[in-house]
Amino acid sequence: MNASASGEKPDYGIDAPTVVRNLIVIGALLLIVGIFLRHPLRLGPVLLDLTWALRLTGAACLLEGLLMIYYAKVGKFHHRDRMLAMVNWRGDEQVLDVGTGRGLLMIGAAKRLTNGHSTGIDIWSKKDLSGNSRERTLRNVELEGVTNRVEVLDGDATSLKFPDNAFDVVLSNLCIHNIPGRAARDQACREIVRVLKPGGKALISDFINTGAYVKAFRKAGAAADRGSLDFLFTFPWLRIVKVEKL
Repeated sequence: MNASASGEKPDYGIDAPTVVRNLIVIGALLLIVGIFLRHPLRLGPVLLDLTWALRLTGAACLLEGLLMIYYAKVGKFHHRDRMLAMVNWRGDEQVLDVGTGRGLLMIGAAKRLTNGHSTGIDIWSKKDLSGNSRERTLRNVELEGVTNRVEVLDGDATSLKFPDNAFDVVLSNLCIHNIPGRAARDQACREIVRVLKPGGKALISDFINTGAYVKAFRKAGAAADRGSLDFLFTFPWLRIVKVEKL
């Protein structure tokens, strides 16, 4: 990760920041209540130790929130490298990152290019990524030293404003599940296949709906399969769907 002369470093944000905050706050409150509430609650013939129920639930919420922070600060960089290592880079590829956020995949791809080009699109939803904005993404591009190989655009995954067969590689992480409705998610998959060149590859990472993505990609005329869950570096645990346009 690069830094400017002033010491500023690229910032790729916290994914689902409201979820992270709620998990940590609720978890901490439940733990506190569980620690100070010492009397069991009798429900008919069943003796329920409410204190332990609160403690365990609180600990689980707190752990999930902390794991999401771990992913945002450490794990997603390993996951990015794993995704990018699945491409046999020549250096002249045209790359599209769908739902680029603060540019993690887009910039990572740009660093592997010589005379290629990496484009990122997003609708800039701050509930999906903290501080998500085109300006912050462009700042990361500048700090990472890839300005001449990158373009950042507003864009909707269900209606990509690019011609057919425009890209050698399409990337996306934690984007498509945010699209409401199965039909719209399938449309996003069709659009990804449409803009891929024949023989081009797409790598789509998500924690839900990946089986449905595989079906949609296949119906759109591409070969597709999905890998195993990454338990080591991601939370929620992510799968990578690998796509090749026939």
